[in-house]
Amino acid sequence: MAAIKEARPDVKFVGIGGSRMRAAGLEVLFPMEKLAVNGYIEVLRHYREIAGIRRKLLDYLLERRPDLFIGVDAPDFNLDLELKLKQQGTPTVHYVSPSIWAWRGERIHKIKRAVSHMLALFPHEPKLYQQAGVPVDYVGHPLADLLPEQPNRDEMREAMRIPLQTKVFAFLPGSRQSEVKHLARTYIETAKLILDKFPEARFLVPLASRETRAIFEQAIYDCNAHELPVTLLFGHAQDAMIAADGVLVASGTATLEAALLKRPMVITYRMHPLTYRLMKAKGYQPYYGLPNILSGRFVVPELMQEDATPENLAQALLNLVCDRRAVMELEQIFTELHRTLRQNTAQKAAAAVLSLLPNG
Repeated sequence: MAAIKEARPDVKFVGIGGSRMRAAGLEVLFPMEKLAVNGYIEVLRHYREIAGIRRKLLDYLLERRPDLFIGVDAPDFNLDLELKLKQQGTPTVHYVSPSIWAWRGERIHKIKRAVSHMLALFPHEPKLYQQAGVPVDYVGHPLADLLPEQPNRDEMREAMRIPLQTKVFAFLPGSRQSEVKHLARTYIETAKLILDKFPEARFLVPLASRETRAIFEQAIYDCNAHELPVTLLFGHAQDAMIAADGVLVASGTATLEAALLKRPMVITYRMHPLTYRLMKAKGYQPYYGLPNILSGRFVVPELMQEDATPENLAQALLNLVCDRRAVMELEQIFTELHRTLRQNTAQKAAAAVLSLLPNG
C-alpha cells in the first residue's frame, strides 16, 4: 500500500484489513479478525458469518466498480470474489500464490478464470502459472526485505535482560485461537522436559492477542506449571526468535520467519483430526513447513498430529540445538534462502499493480 501510494498518491484503498492497513489508509469495511480461522472444520463453524461478509463485500464492489481488486492470500475466500469481479470487467490481482504445488493443484483452472495477474512469493511458483497461461510476477517475500540477514542474538538478549549463557527457547504456538488451543498444553509439557535437561533454560512465548494469551495462561494453570520459567509476550515474535537458541514453531509463516532469522527449529502442528486427514489426502509433498518446502528436502524436523508429543518435540529440539555443526549448516542454508527471497518485494508488487490501473 505504501509503495503504491508513493507512486500514485490519488489511489484510495477499501476492503478487509487490520489495524496496520487502517493506519496506512485503508477504509476498513470488515475487520480482518473475522476471517482468522483455518482448516475445514473450523471454517465450517464460521461459514455463515464468512459467507455473509463475502456476499456483502461483493455487493459493495459490484455497485461501486473499483479500478482494481487485490485479493491477499485467503484463496477460498478471494477467488470467488475475483471470478465474479473479473467477469464484470474489474481487473484482479492475487497476491500470494495459493499452494497449488503442495495440494489441490486443480485450482489452477479456477485461478486462470478469476485472476488477471498473480504475484508469487516463491521462485518455484511462476513456472506453474506460465504453463497455465496466467500472467505472473515473482516478487519475492516481504519478510526477506524486512528481516536482517545477520540478527544479533547478544544484543537482543541484553535488551531483554537475558544472560548470554542461558539456553533460551522461543515457543510459537500460532496466532489463531484454535491453534493455541491445540498446542498450548503440548508446548508446556515440552518445556518441562527441556527444563529437566537444562535447569537454567528460559522459554519465550509470543502470543498475538489477549484471547490467545488467556488460552495459554489457562493451559499453564491446568498443567500445574506456575513455576515454569516462561515469559509470555504480546507479539514480539521476531524478538523472541532472535534471542533464542532454538524455536518450536507451529507450521505456517512463522517457520519462514525463523528460517530468515537463521534459527534452528522444530516444526509442529495439531488440528482437528478430520481436517488433518482431509488435508493429508490432498497433499503432494512429504513436508509441511516452508523451510523444508523451499529447500526441497527435510532440513528441519517436522512432528505433526499424533507424533507431536512432548517427548518427541523436546528430544528433537535438544538434538538440534546441541549439535553445533547442524546449527551452522542450517545457518548457511537459511542465508542462501534469504538472499533468494529478497527481491525488493513492495516495489515489484506495486509496479505490477500500477500497470493494471488506468493511467498506470
